[in-house]
Amino acid sequence: MLGNRRRDTSPEMSLRRAVHALGLRYRVDFPPIPSIRRRADLVFTKAHVAVFMDGCFWHACPEHYVPPSTNADYWVPKIERNRLRDRDTDERLEAAGWTTVRVWEHQDPVEAASRIRAAVVAERGRSAHVGPSDACGRVN
Repeated sequence: MLGNRRRDTSPEMSLRRAVHALGLRYRVDFPPIPSIRRRADLVFTKAHVAVFMDGCFWHACPEHYVPPSTNADYWVPKIERNRLRDRDTDERLEAAGWTTVRVWEHQDPVEAASRIRAAVVAERGRSAHVGPSDACGRVN
Protein backbone atom coordinates (compact mmCIF):
# COMPACT_ATOMS: atom_id res chain seq x y z
CA MET A 1 0.00 0.00 0.00
CA LEU A 2 2.99 2.29 0.29
CA GLY A 3 3.09 2.53 -3.49
CA ASN A 4 -0.42 4.00 -3.66
CA ARG A 5 -0.31 7.76 -3.99
CA ARG A 6 -2.50 9.89 -1.75
CA ARG A 7 -2.57 12.83 -4.18
CA ASP A 8 -1.48 13.84 -7.68
CA THR A 9 -2.73 10.64 -9.31
CA SER A 10 -3.32 10.68 -13.07
CA PRO A 11 -7.14 10.92 -12.78
CA GLU A 12 -6.81 13.67 -10.18
CA MET A 13 -4.37 15.66 -12.32
CA SER A 14 -6.72 15.36 -15.32
CA LEU A 15 -9.58 16.65 -13.22
CA ARG A 16 -7.50 19.52 -11.86
CA ARG A 17 -6.45 20.55 -15.38
CA ALA A 18 -10.09 20.49 -16.55
CA VAL A 19 -11.28 22.54 -13.56
CA HIS A 20 -8.43 25.03 -13.99
CA ALA A 21 -9.25 25.37 -17.70
CA LEU A 22 -12.74 26.54 -16.69
CA GLY A 23 -11.12 29.43 -14.82
CA LEU A 24 -11.69 28.06 -11.33
CA ARG A 25 -9.01 28.27 -8.67
CA TYR A 26 -8.88 25.92 -5.72
CA ARG A 27 -6.77 24.52 -2.91
CA VAL A 28 -5.33 21.03 -3.33
CA ASP A 29 -5.34 18.29 -0.67
CA PHE A 30 -6.77 20.68 1.89
CA PRO A 31 -8.94 20.18 4.99
CA PRO A 32 -12.22 22.07 4.44
CA ILE A 33 -12.73 22.21 8.20
CA PRO A 34 -9.46 21.83 10.14
CA SER A 35 -11.21 20.33 13.20
CA ILE A 36 -12.42 17.43 11.02
CA ARG A 37 -9.39 15.33 10.12
CA ARG A 38 -10.39 14.82 6.49
CA ARG A 39 -8.78 16.32 3.42
CA ALA A 40 -10.56 17.02 0.16
CA ASP A 41 -8.83 16.73 -3.20
CA LEU A 42 -10.02 20.18 -4.32
CA VAL A 43 -11.40 22.85 -2.01
CA PHE A 44 -13.11 26.07 -2.98
CA THR A 45 -12.82 27.88 0.34
CA LYS A 46 -15.02 30.92 -0.34
CA ALA A 47 -17.77 28.93 -2.03
CA HIS A 48 -17.60 26.16 0.61
CA VAL A 49 -17.35 23.37 -1.95
CA ALA A 50 -15.20 20.29 -1.30
CA VAL A 51 -14.43 17.86 -4.12
CA PHE A 52 -13.39 14.27 -3.52
CA MET A 53 -12.09 12.01 -6.29
CA ASP A 54 -12.84 8.45 -5.26
CA GLY A 55 -10.95 5.46 -6.62
CA CYS A 56 -13.10 2.65 -7.97
CA PHE A 57 -11.43 -0.02 -5.82
CA TRP A 58 -10.90 1.98 -2.63
CA HIS A 59 -14.45 3.34 -2.47
CA ALA A 60 -16.34 0.42 -4.08
CA CYS A 61 -17.54 1.98 -7.30
CA PRO A 62 -20.92 0.45 -8.24
CA GLU A 63 -19.78 0.06 -11.87
CA HIS A 64 -16.23 -1.28 -11.51
CA TYR A 65 -15.67 -2.62 -8.02
CA VAL A 66 -14.83 -6.31 -7.86
CA PRO A 67 -14.37 -7.66 -4.34
CA PRO A 68 -10.84 -8.99 -3.88
CA SER A 69 -10.39 -12.73 -3.95
CA THR A 70 -7.16 -12.69 -1.94
CA ASN A 71 -7.14 -11.59 1.67
CA ALA A 72 -10.85 -10.73 1.47
CA ASP A 73 -11.15 -10.85 5.27
CA TYR A 74 -8.94 -7.76 5.37
CA TRP A 75 -9.99 -5.86 2.23
CA VAL A 76 -13.78 -6.12 2.31
CA PRO A 77 -14.14 -4.58 5.81
CA LYS A 78 -11.50 -1.96 4.98
CA ILE A 79 -13.34 -0.82 1.87
CA GLU A 80 -16.64 -0.78 3.78
CA ARG A 81 -14.99 1.47 6.41
CA ASN A 82 -13.88 3.77 3.58
CA ARG A 83 -17.47 4.03 2.35
CA LEU A 84 -18.77 4.72 5.86
CA ARG A 85 -16.12 7.39 6.36
CA ASP A 86 -17.11 8.99 3.03
CA ARG A 87 -20.74 9.20 4.17
CA ASP A 88 -19.69 10.57 7.56
CA THR A 89 -17.50 13.20 5.87
CA ASP A 90 -20.35 14.29 3.58
CA GLU A 91 -22.73 14.58 6.56
CA ARG A 92 -20.26 16.56 8.67
CA LEU A 93 -19.44 18.96 5.87
CA GLU A 94 -23.10 19.42 5.00
CA ALA A 95 -23.90 20.16 8.65
CA ALA A 96 -21.17 22.83 8.58
CA GLY A 97 -22.64 24.45 5.46
CA TRP A 98 -20.37 22.88 2.83
CA THR A 99 -21.32 21.26 -0.46
CA THR A 100 -19.50 18.07 -1.36
CA VAL A 101 -18.97 16.80 -4.87
CA ARG A 102 -17.83 13.22 -5.35
CA VAL A 103 -16.21 12.16 -8.61
CA TRP A 104 -15.26 8.60 -9.57
CA GLU A 105 -11.81 8.17 -11.04
CA HIS A 106 -13.30 6.65 -14.22
CA GLN A 107 -15.55 9.64 -14.98
CA ASP A 108 -14.71 12.01 -17.81
CA PRO A 109 -12.72 14.88 -16.26
CA VAL A 110 -14.36 17.52 -18.47
CA GLU A 111 -17.87 16.41 -17.49
CA ALA A 112 -16.84 16.22 -13.82
CA ALA A 113 -15.30 19.69 -14.06
CA SER A 114 -18.61 21.01 -15.40
CA ARG A 115 -20.45 19.50 -12.42
CA ILE A 116 -17.91 21.06 -10.07
CA ARG A 117 -18.23 24.44 -11.77
CA ALA A 118 -22.02 24.28 -11.45
CA ALA A 119 -21.72 23.56 -7.71
CA VAL A 120 -19.22 26.39 -7.18
CA VAL A 121 -21.31 28.90 -9.15
CA ALA A 122 -24.46 27.88 -7.26
CA GLU A 123 -22.76 28.28 -3.89
CA ARG A 124 -21.20 31.61 -4.85
CA GLY A 125 -24.65 32.80 -5.92
CA ARG A 126 -26.13 31.73 -2.60
CA SER A 127 -23.41 33.38 -0.53
CA ALA A 128 -23.72 36.61 -2.52
CA HIS A 129 -27.21 37.07 -1.08
CA VAL A 130 -26.17 36.49 2.52
CA GLY A 131 -24.12 38.64 4.85
CA PRO A 132 -23.15 42.27 5.04
CA SER A 133 -21.80 44.12 2.03
CA ASP A 134 -19.39 47.00 1.72
CA ALA A 135 -20.05 50.35 0.01
CA CYS A 136 -19.44 48.81 -3.43
CA GLY A 137 -22.01 46.07 -2.84
CA ARG A 138 -19.43 43.28 -2.49
CA VAL A 139 -20.14 40.63 0.10
CA ASN A 140 -17.61 40.46 2.91
